[in-house]
Amino acid sequence: MNEEEVVRLRAMEPEDLDLLYRIENDPELWGIGATNVPYSRYTLHDYIAQSAGNIYVDGQVRLIIETARQGQVVGIVDMVNFDAKNCRAELGLVIECQYRRRGYAMSALRQVADYALRVLHLHQLYVYVSSTNQPSISLFQKLGYLHTNTIKDWLFDGQSYTDALLMQKLL
Repeated sequence: MNEEEVVRLRAMEPEDLDLLYRIENDPELWGIGATNVPYSRYTLHDYIAQSAGNIYVDGQVRLIIETARQGQVVGIVDMVNFDAKNCRAELGLVIECQYRRRGYAMSALRQVADYALRVLHLHQLYVYVSSTNQPSISLFQKLGYLHTNTIKDWLFDGQSYTDALLMQKLL
């Protein structure tokens, strides 16, 4: 099976509400992302319903990652802070714990980069990674992302601050 067949990316559907609820309400993820409050099912249901699924309208796109063979949902990949003028977007990625280290993240990120280049005509993708998250740092390095800056005390987990690495990839 080649890389592109490991997972497929698709738009969010109403039946993805439980996944979104688990991810957005996981306090362990709050320290690495922009969220730090729980979301209700109602709010997340509304988010799915109201999302145009168009990066030019929403300024972001959220895609569900599912296995290519069984269609098992394993995570979410986001392109946020879309900047059409400067042809770039920030990435966010969550693979649920039980599905990590199976190649799903790498496959999803390769497909997102291909979409960003061929469809959106972006020049650059970037990601902020906690300096303590070695698995993510290694993943992005393997995919050709370069560590271009360290941002001191960028992430706060409620108890302490952690540096973030800015990693960029020119497409």
